[in-house]
Amino acid sequence: MSHTRPAVALSHSGVMTALAAAVAKAEEIEVPQNVVIVDQSGETLTVFRMDGAKFTSMKTARAKAVTAASINGPTGQMAPDFAITAAIATEGDVINLKGGLPIRFDGLLAGGIGIGSGTGDQDIIVARAALAAIGADPV
Repeated sequence: MSHTRPAVALSHSGVMTALAAAVAKAEEIEVPQNVVIVDQSGETLTVFRMDGAKFTSMKTARAKAVTAASINGPTGQMAPDFAITAAIATEGDVINLKGGLPIRFDGLLAGGIGIGSGTGDQDIIVARAALAAIGADPV
């Protein structure tokens, strides 16, 4: 039995590159966004609110990032009953809205990204641009 596991972490350069790519894509599609990136344990690495992004979407963007890292998968795909229970049990830290993606490299979880202020599909487009910019596994 092994007492260790392989791990990967985002560098500050990777975080800044992902953030810049997310902002650039949001500007391209003309939808100001909130961007939150967390590490694999849900600790915040960056938070950014673009001019014009909905203030209330900052909280959901963070919850999307935490959820994506926690479940190691995209948000918005939970069964409704489970989603409600998880939201209550985590006091809103877990959310079932589209726009959160895990950040993985060669299958290893590095964290999560949450985008909020557009439609769920717009949020995913922005999150995928961030992942592509840092060479993360596509989701």
